[in-house]
Amino acid sequence: MKNIQFSFLIIAILLFACGNQEQEVSKSQIEKPRTIVTTDGEVDDVDSFIRFLFYTNEFDVEGLIYSSSQWHYKGDGQGTTFTSEMSSTAERYGERTELRWPGTTWMQDLIGKYGEVYENLKQHADGYPSPTALMDLIKVGNIDFEGEMAKDTEGSDWIKKVLLDDDDRQVYIQIWGGTNTAARALKSIEEEFKGEENWDEVYQKVSNKAVLYTVLDQDATYEKYIAPNWPEVKVIYNSDQFWCFAYPWVTRVPEELRQYLSGDFFKEHILFDRGPLAGAYYTWGDGRQIENDDEHDHGDLEVMEKFGRKQYDFISEGDSPAFFYLLDVGLRSHENPAYGGWGGRFVQSKSNPNRWEDGKHVTDFNPYSEESDATYPQTRWIKEIQHDFAARAAWSVKSYDEANHAPEVWLDHDHNVKAQVGETVELSGGAKDPDGDELEYVWWHYLEAGSMNGVIQIQDQNTSKASFVVPDEASPGETIHVIFQVSDNGYPVLTRYQRVIVEVLD
Repeated sequence: MKNIQFSFLIIAILLFACGNQEQEVSKSQIEKPRTIVTTDGEVDDVDSFIRFLFYTNEFDVEGLIYSSSQWHYKGDGQGTTFTSEMSSTAERYGERTELRWPGTTWMQDLIGKYGEVYENLKQHADGYPSPTALMDLIKVGNIDFEGEMAKDTEGSDWIKKVLLDDDDRQVYIQIWGGTNTAARALKSIEEEFKGEENWDEVYQKVSNKAVLYTVLDQDATYEKYIAPNWPEVKVIYNSDQFWCFAYPWVTRVPEELRQYLSGDFFKEHILFDRGPLAGAYYTWGDGRQIENDDEHDHGDLEVMEKFGRKQYDFISEGDSPAFFYLLDVGLRSHENPAYGGWGGRFVQSKSNPNRWEDGKHVTDFNPYSEESDATYPQTRWIKEIQHDFAARAAWSVKSYDEANHAPEVWLDHDHNVKAQVGETVELSGGAKDPDGDELEYVWWHYLEAGSMNGVIQIQDQNTSKASFVVPDEASPGETIHVIFQVSDNGYPVLTRYQRVIVEVLD
């Protein structure tokens, strides 16, 4: 009898070990998003890039490309004059030989500061690329003038190479300035392959791989070249929601949330005693100015007072939503831009099914103003996003035991479920915290992300197990999105999620 019991024990141990091994394999197989950053080097690009470096462990970074825009270009060095194709910029600047060009060394300088905190960051998370690896990804793209895409450049050639490689994963090209360097890469592919036997295959491959996340149109190359010639290239177009993370944030962010963009927040969490990378972050009244950019006068105390800001207040990171969208915090927004997440919420264009847009018609209910708000799909995450940034900055200087790390959150059932009108949907999830912190649970209905307009009543919403009844006003085929949100009680408080999508059946 003892031998039989012993045999069962051995089998149980082996099965448990195999199960754990399968779980570990599945975790390791989760793919990071591939991404390329193109940037024109404005002050908000610099601050976006500083934050981006703290998150490089979350991506497969494939390129860091200097590009131009309607606001920044180098000129050709021969005195050639240029007038913007964008009417507002043409009126503002007129004819120029160059415009506020910040140079092509600032990314290298910041990666150097990243290198000083790299070993400490590695204590907190796997996957941070070495400073050398990041340096090797820096390329100079099309920078002579706004919208210049007549010639191949090191940057456009690099994007072309990535789009044509044998890795079939999508490549998210973040457009922090103009689209011209990305457009040149696509144009070069067209020039090389169009008319050849394999053109259809190459066209489809590139169209399937390339995803542009653009923050405004900062030159005319998307409209003039990419849209008519590469209509199947996917685009996420942020023209409005990003403003809560950009220059006019005070007008877009509810007063109750402005504390997370205040000078007090940045003094405590980012600028001081957080190492050289976080310390390089530009804020209002910090006494610093980007060379050759006289419009970056935010550091001047008199200018600060003129605009009613306080010292060390947030200036702008208008481009950061492009990589917020790629962060896997459990919201599943990478599956469909309409789901909404840290990078905003978008709807499919009526004229181009491969283009997703925001705008005045894409709104979430703002509980602070009690109105529908076109910025709130992005604004609603500010507290959690800023706390996350604060934690990453602390990783620069603190040991693992001293710092905070986000909880791991899961569901005990499928992420997609089906239910009929009147049926009770049982929700169950769990979480664990790597630091042993206490956890707070909440299940909430993300009304705007789903297609059902009715409100659900979630029972036991502050526990790990909750439920709701599919309401009578639901119709077959409609969807209900429920977010399982878990926050720890560490400092700063960190939050992660899971999303359940319920499809209403006949």
